[in-house]
Amino acid sequence: MENVNESAPILKVEHVKKSFGDLQVLKDISFDLKAGEVLSIIGPSGSGKSTLLRCLTQLETVDGGLVQVDGKDMVVPGASAKGQAVKYAPAKTLREIRLSTGLVFQNFNLFPHLTVLQNLCLAPVRVLGDAREKARDVGRALLKRMGLEGKENAYPCELSGGQQQRVSIARALAMNPKILFFDEPTSALDPELTGEVLKIIKKLAEDKMTMVIVTHEMAFARDVADKVIFMDGGVIVEQGTPDHVFRKSGNERLAQFLSRFTKA
Repeated sequence: MENVNESAPILKVEHVKKSFGDLQVLKDISFDLKAGEVLSIIGPSGSGKSTLLRCLTQLETVDGGLVQVDGKDMVVPGASAKGQAVKYAPAKTLREIRLSTGLVFQNFNLFPHLTVLQNLCLAPVRVLGDAREKARDVGRALLKRMGLEGKENAYPCELSGGQQQRVSIARALAMNPKILFFDEPTSALDPELTGEVLKIIKKLAEDKMTMVIVTHEMAFARDVADKVIFMDGGVIVEQGTPDHVFRKSGNERLAQFLSRFTKA
């Protein structure tokens, strides 16, 4: 059996940089996360939060730094002899890393022509090679866990926004990821629907699901996270426990940002 260092981070990010043309969106991002922990990332629009998530889930490439997922190097600083800023892992390793992570988008991204259960079964069958009946059983169990029992044969257009987002979470969980990433999971929802989605995410946290959550819900970020990162201008301005970030930091820029959220 492979020896696993339980104290080693499941996600390690060191000096990550990302530019789009002349615009440097991520300037020097470093943090780590252990299995079972929840990280909330907060900050103003344009601070680089979503770009960071897209880089960590391989939807964007980084220009510099190191990213390690579940003990595997996804990207490392490049060999100077070849003039490369970074070096990505071989395709096989990148696929393994991709399968160990899940991403829940802010706008659901469900297939409109497929039923709820078909949305959940598609990737496990086609990507993981699971038997259809096994995928259906897992899908039904996940829908029950999401409070969506009886919605298996509904189409996305027949669901509320909150229900669609819960289907999106179930679809990500159907791939049995080790880390689940959320990009503003409630930003497309009416306030009255936000609570039902946050309740599901909070239950996942209680079940020790490793999660990275970009969110504008300050009270939620404070209550659910083990660690909080405040980003602004492509850098991490402050990071630490929720108590430190929300109550004890003393950072002026952070205080200015949080002052807009009177209930935070």
